[in-house]
Amino acid sequence: MNTKEKIQEELDVLEDEANLNEIVLYNDEVNTFDHVIETLIHACEHTPEQAEQCSIIVHYKGKCTVKTGEYEDLEPRCTMLLNAGLSAEIV
Repeated sequence: MNTKEKIQEELDVLEDEANLNEIVLYNDEVNTFDHVIETLIHACEHTPEQAEQCSIIVHYKGKCTVKTGEYEDLEPRCTMLLNAGLSAEIV
């Protein structure tokens, strides 16, 4: 692969990453850690460890990106989070 092809490949990757959205989960004073963890496992396909880490980050930092991807994939996941009583949005 020549330099020009390598640069183009890197630009393609950056462009793909720029088109991705994120689900941001926000802290609240209502939901338990267990509920948040179970919901992240179900809605975002997190492992139990990932879900626990995200819930801790949300608790201490106020928010956490819990899933990155294309809007079409994130929208139903975010809806599941909202329907479970969590506070989240796609950015």
